[in-house]
Amino acid sequence: MIKAVIFDLDGTLLNRDESVKMFIQNQFDRLDKLVGHIPKEKYVRRFIELDNRGYVWKDKVYQQLVNEFEITDITWEELLQDYLSQFKKNCISFPNLNSMLEELRTNNLVLGLITNGKGQFQMDNIKAMGIEKFFEIILVSEWEGIKKPDPQIFKRALDQLNVSPNECIFVGDHPDNDVKAARNVGMKGIWKRDFQSNNVEADFIVDDLGELPLIIENLRQQIIESC
Repeated sequence: MIKAVIFDLDGTLLNRDESVKMFIQNQFDRLDKLVGHIPKEKYVRRFIELDNRGYVWKDKVYQQLVNEFEITDITWEELLQDYLSQFKKNCISFPNLNSMLEELRTNNLVLGLITNGKGQFQMDNIKAMGIEKFFEIILVSEWEGIKKPDPQIFKRALDQLNVSPNECIFVGDHPDNDVKAARNVGMKGIWKRDFQSNNVEADFIVDDLGELPLIIENLRQQIIESC
Protein backbone atom coordinates (compact mmCIF):
# COMPACT_ATOMS: atom_id res chain seq x y z
CA MET A 1 0.00 0.00 0.00
CA ILE A 2 1.36 3.43 -0.93
CA LYS A 3 1.20 5.65 2.16
CA ALA A 4 3.63 8.49 1.40
CA VAL A 5 5.04 10.65 -1.38
CA ILE A 6 8.34 12.50 -1.05
CA PHE A 7 9.31 15.29 -3.43
CA ASP A 8 12.46 17.00 -4.61
CA LEU A 9 12.22 20.82 -4.74
CA ASP A 10 14.30 22.49 -7.47
CA GLY A 11 13.20 21.50 -10.95
CA THR A 12 10.34 19.43 -9.54
CA LEU A 13 8.06 21.77 -7.59
CA LEU A 14 10.00 25.00 -8.12
CA ASN A 15 10.63 26.03 -11.71
CA ARG A 16 14.18 26.95 -10.88
CA ASP A 17 15.26 27.87 -14.42
CA GLU A 18 12.54 30.51 -14.75
CA SER A 19 13.00 31.68 -11.16
CA VAL A 20 16.72 32.25 -11.70
CA LYS A 21 16.08 34.10 -14.93
CA MET A 22 13.55 36.38 -13.23
CA PHE A 23 15.82 36.97 -10.24
CA ILE A 24 18.94 37.90 -12.21
CA GLN A 25 16.98 40.24 -14.49
CA ASN A 26 15.49 41.94 -11.44
CA GLN A 27 18.87 42.11 -9.72
CA PHE A 28 20.38 43.88 -12.69
CA ASP A 29 17.51 46.39 -12.75
CA ARG A 30 17.73 47.07 -9.01
CA LEU A 31 21.51 47.50 -9.11
CA ASP A 32 21.63 49.28 -12.45
CA LYS A 33 23.77 52.14 -11.12
CA LEU A 34 26.40 49.63 -9.96
CA VAL A 35 26.43 47.17 -12.85
CA GLY A 36 24.88 49.25 -15.63
CA HIS A 37 28.14 49.42 -17.60
CA ILE A 38 27.47 45.78 -18.55
CA PRO A 39 24.84 44.96 -21.21
CA LYS A 40 21.89 43.45 -19.33
CA GLU A 41 21.51 40.43 -21.61
CA LYS A 42 25.23 39.67 -21.21
CA TYR A 43 25.05 39.88 -17.40
CA VAL A 44 21.96 37.64 -17.30
CA ARG A 45 23.36 35.09 -19.74
CA ARG A 46 26.71 34.81 -17.98
CA PHE A 47 25.14 34.37 -14.55
CA ILE A 48 22.95 31.55 -15.83
CA GLU A 49 25.97 29.87 -17.48
CA LEU A 50 28.12 30.08 -14.34
CA ASP A 51 25.25 28.98 -12.08
CA ASN A 52 25.07 25.68 -13.98
CA ARG A 53 21.46 25.09 -12.91
CA GLY A 54 22.33 25.50 -9.25
CA TYR A 55 25.27 23.10 -9.11
CA VAL A 56 27.75 25.95 -8.54
CA TRP A 57 27.22 27.91 -5.35
CA LYS A 58 26.81 31.65 -5.82
CA ASP A 59 29.97 32.75 -4.03
CA LYS A 60 31.93 31.29 -6.96
CA VAL A 61 29.47 32.69 -9.49
CA TYR A 62 29.67 36.25 -8.19
CA GLN A 63 33.45 36.19 -7.78
CA GLN A 64 33.70 35.21 -11.43
CA LEU A 65 31.20 37.88 -12.53
CA VAL A 66 33.04 40.61 -10.62
CA ASN A 67 36.34 39.59 -12.21
CA GLU A 68 35.05 39.14 -15.75
CA PHE A 69 33.00 42.33 -15.89
CA GLU A 70 35.41 44.41 -13.77
CA ILE A 71 32.68 45.35 -11.30
CA THR A 72 34.14 47.80 -8.78
CA ASP A 73 31.17 49.59 -7.21
CA ILE A 74 29.80 46.54 -5.39
CA THR A 75 31.59 43.50 -3.97
CA TRP A 76 30.86 39.87 -4.74
CA GLU A 77 29.91 39.44 -1.08
CA GLU A 78 27.25 42.14 -1.41
CA LEU A 79 25.94 40.59 -4.61
CA LEU A 80 25.75 37.22 -2.85
CA GLN A 81 23.87 38.73 0.07
CA ASP A 82 21.43 40.31 -2.36
CA TYR A 83 20.86 36.86 -3.89
CA LEU A 84 20.26 35.29 -0.48
CA SER A 85 17.76 37.94 0.57
CA GLN A 86 15.95 38.53 -2.72
CA PHE A 87 15.74 35.19 -4.54
CA LYS A 88 12.69 34.10 -2.57
CA LYS A 89 10.74 37.00 -4.09
CA ASN A 90 11.23 35.46 -7.54
CA CYS A 91 10.12 31.87 -6.94
CA ILE A 92 7.99 30.49 -9.78
CA SER A 93 6.15 27.23 -9.11
CA PHE A 94 5.33 24.69 -11.79
CA PRO A 95 1.66 24.64 -12.87
CA ASN A 96 -0.86 22.71 -10.77
CA LEU A 97 1.45 22.51 -7.75
CA ASN A 98 -0.98 23.47 -5.01
CA SER A 99 -3.95 21.59 -6.42
CA MET A 100 -1.80 18.46 -6.79
CA LEU A 101 -0.58 18.63 -3.20
CA GLU A 102 -4.11 19.28 -1.95
CA GLU A 103 -5.43 16.25 -3.82
CA LEU A 104 -2.70 13.95 -2.52
CA ARG A 105 -3.42 15.06 1.04
CA THR A 106 -7.14 14.54 0.46
CA ASN A 107 -6.31 10.99 -0.63
CA ASN A 108 -4.72 10.35 2.78
CA LEU A 109 -1.13 10.39 1.58
CA VAL A 110 1.60 11.70 3.88
CA LEU A 111 3.94 14.11 2.11
CA GLY A 112 7.62 14.89 2.58
CA LEU A 113 10.32 16.88 0.86
CA ILE A 114 14.07 16.31 0.43
CA THR A 115 16.21 19.00 -1.16
CA ASN A 116 19.90 19.59 -1.57
CA GLY A 117 21.09 23.12 -0.80
CA LYS A 118 21.56 25.68 1.92
CA GLY A 119 19.13 25.29 4.81
CA GLN A 120 17.65 28.73 5.41
CA PHE A 121 17.78 29.65 1.73
CA GLN A 122 15.73 26.61 0.72
CA MET A 123 13.27 27.08 3.58
CA ASP A 124 12.75 30.71 2.57
CA ASN A 125 11.90 29.56 -0.95
CA ILE A 126 9.51 26.85 0.28
CA LYS A 127 7.71 29.39 2.47
CA ALA A 128 7.59 31.91 -0.37
CA MET A 129 5.87 29.29 -2.51
CA GLY A 130 3.30 28.77 0.24
CA ILE A 131 3.70 24.98 0.35
CA GLU A 132 5.36 24.38 3.74
CA LYS A 133 2.00 23.43 5.27
CA PHE A 134 1.64 20.36 3.04
CA PHE A 135 4.70 18.50 4.30
CA GLU A 136 5.10 16.41 7.40
CA ILE A 137 8.88 16.53 7.02
CA ILE A 138 11.32 18.78 5.12
CA LEU A 139 14.96 17.66 4.93
CA VAL A 140 17.55 20.11 3.57
CA SER A 141 21.00 18.68 2.91
CA GLU A 142 22.98 21.41 4.70
CA TRP A 143 21.03 20.90 7.91
CA GLU A 144 21.05 17.10 7.61
CA GLY A 145 24.78 16.84 6.91
CA ILE A 146 24.12 14.49 3.98
CA LYS A 147 22.73 15.07 0.52
CA LYS A 148 21.16 13.19 -2.35
CA PRO A 149 22.03 10.71 -3.78
CA ASP A 150 23.30 9.40 -0.42
CA PRO A 151 20.79 6.68 0.57
CA GLN A 152 20.93 7.81 4.21
CA ILE A 153 18.95 10.99 3.55
CA PHE A 154 16.17 8.94 1.94
CA LYS A 155 16.21 6.44 4.81
CA ARG A 156 16.07 9.29 7.31
CA ALA A 157 12.97 10.64 5.61
CA LEU A 158 11.33 7.21 5.59
CA ASP A 159 12.06 6.76 9.30
CA GLN A 160 10.61 10.15 10.16
CA LEU A 161 7.47 9.43 8.14
CA ASN A 162 7.31 5.95 9.69
CA VAL A 163 6.88 4.18 6.35
CA SER A 164 8.86 1.45 4.59
CA PRO A 165 10.46 2.03 1.16
CA ASN A 166 7.82 -0.03 -0.65
CA GLU A 167 5.11 2.19 0.85
CA CYS A 168 6.65 5.37 -0.56
CA ILE A 169 7.03 7.14 -3.90
CA PHE A 170 9.73 9.70 -4.68
CA VAL A 171 9.19 12.41 -7.32
CA GLY A 172 12.16 14.30 -8.74
CA ASP A 173 13.71 15.76 -11.87
CA HIS A 174 17.29 14.47 -11.56
CA PRO A 175 17.78 11.00 -13.09
CA ASP A 176 20.52 9.97 -10.64
CA ASN A 177 20.19 12.11 -7.50
CA ASP A 178 16.42 11.65 -7.35
CA VAL A 179 14.98 8.76 -9.35
CA LYS A 180 17.84 6.26 -9.35
CA ALA A 181 18.81 7.00 -5.74
CA ALA A 182 15.25 6.57 -4.49
CA ARG A 183 14.76 3.33 -6.42
CA ASN A 184 18.05 2.00 -5.04
CA VAL A 185 16.58 2.42 -1.55
CA GLY A 186 13.47 0.47 -2.59
CA MET A 187 11.05 3.31 -3.32
CA LYS A 188 9.06 3.83 -6.51
CA GLY A 189 10.63 6.59 -8.57
CA ILE A 190 8.67 9.08 -10.67
CA TRP A 191 10.65 11.30 -13.00
CA LYS A 192 9.46 14.88 -13.56
CA ARG A 193 10.73 15.22 -17.09
CA ASP A 194 13.65 17.58 -17.59
CA PHE A 195 14.70 18.68 -21.07
CA GLN A 196 18.39 17.99 -20.42
CA SER A 197 17.94 14.23 -19.86
CA ASN A 198 16.71 11.32 -21.96
CA ASN A 199 16.10 7.59 -21.51
CA VAL A 200 15.66 7.84 -17.75
CA GLU A 201 14.77 4.60 -16.00
CA ALA A 202 11.77 5.36 -13.80
CA ASP A 203 8.58 3.67 -12.68
CA PHE A 204 6.59 6.53 -14.19
CA ILE A 205 7.34 9.75 -16.09
CA VAL A 206 5.30 12.96 -15.86
CA ASP A 207 5.45 16.24 -17.73
CA ASP A 208 2.99 18.04 -15.49
CA LEU A 209 2.46 17.83 -11.73
CA GLY A 210 -1.25 17.55 -12.36
CA GLU A 211 -0.69 14.01 -13.68
CA LEU A 212 0.54 12.70 -10.33
CA PRO A 213 -2.68 12.09 -8.34
CA LEU A 214 -4.16 9.76 -10.97
CA ILE A 215 -0.89 7.87 -11.47
CA ILE A 216 -0.48 7.37 -7.74
CA GLU A 217 -4.12 6.34 -7.25
CA ASN A 218 -3.85 3.79 -10.07
CA LEU A 219 -0.66 2.42 -8.55
CA ARG A 220 -2.32 2.07 -5.16
CA GLN A 221 -5.22 0.17 -6.75
CA GLN A 222 -2.83 -2.16 -8.62
CA ILE A 223 -1.04 -2.98 -5.38
CA ILE A 224 -4.33 -3.66 -3.58
CA GLU A 225 -5.56 -5.94 -6.38
CA SER A 226 -2.31 -7.88 -6.46
CA CYS A 227 -2.43 -8.67 -2.74
